[in-house]
Amino acid sequence: MDLMDFDQATLYFDDPISPEVERLIAQAGAGYGSDETENLLLRAYFLAPTQLVVLVALYRYYFYQHRLDDALIVADRTLEAAGARLSFPQAWQQLHPQHLGYAAMRSIGLLRFYLMVLKAAGYINLRLGRTAQGEAMLKKLIEMDSHDRLGGKSLLDVYQNALLDEAAA
Repeated sequence: MDLMDFDQATLYFDDPISPEVERLIAQAGAGYGSDETENLLLRAYFLAPTQLVVLVALYRYYFYQHRLDDALIVADRTLEAAGARLSFPQAWQQLHPQHLGYAAMRSIGLLRFYLMVLKAAGYINLRLGRTAQGEAMLKKLIEMDSHDRLGGKSLLDVYQNALLDEAAA
């Protein structure tokens, strides 16, 4: 299975959203950096808590504001929402390669999205010093993406090499 194959793939932003949620996200984007941006995104979240486009907007806001703890909370909620759509186990730790075939038949785009969120959450955990959790998430990604099409192994290698360099210095 090629996780980079987007032919006929429905992506998270293709899901229909209500006009109100769309308006809130557009307002947040137009006024990015203002005091109101977070409130607009949170209102969208309260209206559509499992809508992936809302979760991505909220995640990006927190990530780019360097609020990594908040971004991680949103990433976890995103894993839950996307995982439920793919009929994955509730806990990412219970995910096995055999889940991928069924998920790919449902939506290769959503499967790839889920795995990219797992990678992002692993990265944030590493940045926050939660190394065991971050490494476990990246290792799970590597288990699911054995050809490293999504770059989980590369990211983990860079992190581990940085640790070795730091120890040697």
